[in-house]
Amino acid sequence: MNDYHERLTKMLLDKNKQLSYNQARTWVELLWEDFETTHAKAGREYMGSEMAERIVRQWIENYGDKLHEFAATNPKYKDYLNQDKNSLN
Repeated sequence: MNDYHERLTKMLLDKNKQLSYNQARTWVELLWEDFETTHAKAGREYMGSEMAERIVRQWIENYGDKLHEFAATNPKYKDYLNQDKNSLN
């Protein structure tokens, strides 16, 4: 799974220059988890990491350049913007 996350992180960094590596990696992990959780709650069969990667890749392509703006208005993600750009810990 690390390979998937690493590829998606690099893709997000290319799309959004306002994010640090750690922020981009955290976003990828959050998006991945959100997709899998929503998919499971809907009662759908797990389709594997390839499907999760495809969906997260599509989200990055469509929204990656504005992801930092979305975070500012969403309480679930807002704290990520208030932290140091080089650290999300």
